[in-house]
Amino acid sequence: MFSYTNKPKKPDGSIHVLVVDDSAVVRQVMQGILGADPKIKVSVAADPIIAFAKIERETPDVVITDLVMPRMDGLTFLRKIMAERPLPVVVCSEVAHRRTEDAISALELGAVEVIKKPKLGVRDFLHESAVMLIDVVRSAAQAKLTPAPFPPVSPRNTADVILPLGPLPHRKPAGGKIIAVGASTGGTEALREFLQSMPRNCPGIVIVQHMPEVFTRAFAERLNRDCTIEVKEAANGDGIHNGRALIAPGNHHLLVEGSPSGYIAKVEDGPLVSRHRPSVDVLFRSVARSAGSHAVGVIMTGMGNDGAQGLLDMRNAGALTVAQDEASCVVFGMPKEAIARNAVVEVVPLFRLAETALTMVDATRPPERCM
Repeated sequence: MFSYTNKPKKPDGSIHVLVVDDSAVVRQVMQGILGADPKIKVSVAADPIIAFAKIERETPDVVITDLVMPRMDGLTFLRKIMAERPLPVVVCSEVAHRRTEDAISALELGAVEVIKKPKLGVRDFLHESAVMLIDVVRSAAQAKLTPAPFPPVSPRNTADVILPLGPLPHRKPAGGKIIAVGASTGGTEALREFLQSMPRNCPGIVIVQHMPEVFTRAFAERLNRDCTIEVKEAANGDGIHNGRALIAPGNHHLLVEGSPSGYIAKVEDGPLVSRHRPSVDVLFRSVARSAGSHAVGVIMTGMGNDGAQGLLDMRNAGALTVAQDEASCVVFGMPKEAIARNAVVEVVPLFRLAETALTMVDATRPPERCM
């Protein structure tokens, strides 16, 4: 098992990226896009064997790798990196069903991000996604993997507690309450731990995890097999009810609306918000409007500020809010921004997030304006 701590930045702010892909087009285009940033140095390798030789000579800050390559497949490459020299790894994968399953497995093995590589139009795809690609690299460069038995707990924000084993105890259904969650880099495994701790009759949960389309469906299906509650990729009109978690589909925004029968999910297109689609801000703002003080907001590991303003909107509407602490985050960007805006009521480590959210669901308080 690996825990994550923030890696000190280089004095000059530079990032060394190693791109491992057997496609010369992908290597060339990624080198062109990333190399256009004067702070990013790019090396390339046609397969993992060549990559290991380059890693031995000069350790990169981030590795971007395909999953299907000659001489060694991407999952084996990732396992060797994590076993021998843990590094932040970003997986660049095709969207075929088997490849999406492998990409989710890569995240479980320690990869920090997954990005999509289509079968056709690779050059155009990567150019259109240049902003996203650079953001992913910068985010991954801030993460460091350190072997450890359990995530460390920050004494500044938490008290000593016993790590819960399995789902939390049975509890009465919380009618009319929902939990809204936002996560990015490192969030896939954080969400797994969070959702596996939820009892079968927990309040309805809505989630934005920054991840490309198609991969969100595979991710939801994997979680549905691993969790007590139902987990699915959100579809327009889905009901939000006890015992169900809905994950925003990649490349679409997820909103929550009220209806005579309860809360429902609204899935829609739209421009990037806070540099993302789906955006945590979009979800949180819709929850603030639709649920107000009947909601709990949770912000997890991730780079940037997506979700910070939306969480403040939730708190201003009367919701209780909680952030993952720095020690257990892969990247402490999103929670840090939310805390700085006074959008967060409590800060706890990952293993206490589910417990805290459920406790907040049962709590009541009058709406409070926060500036």
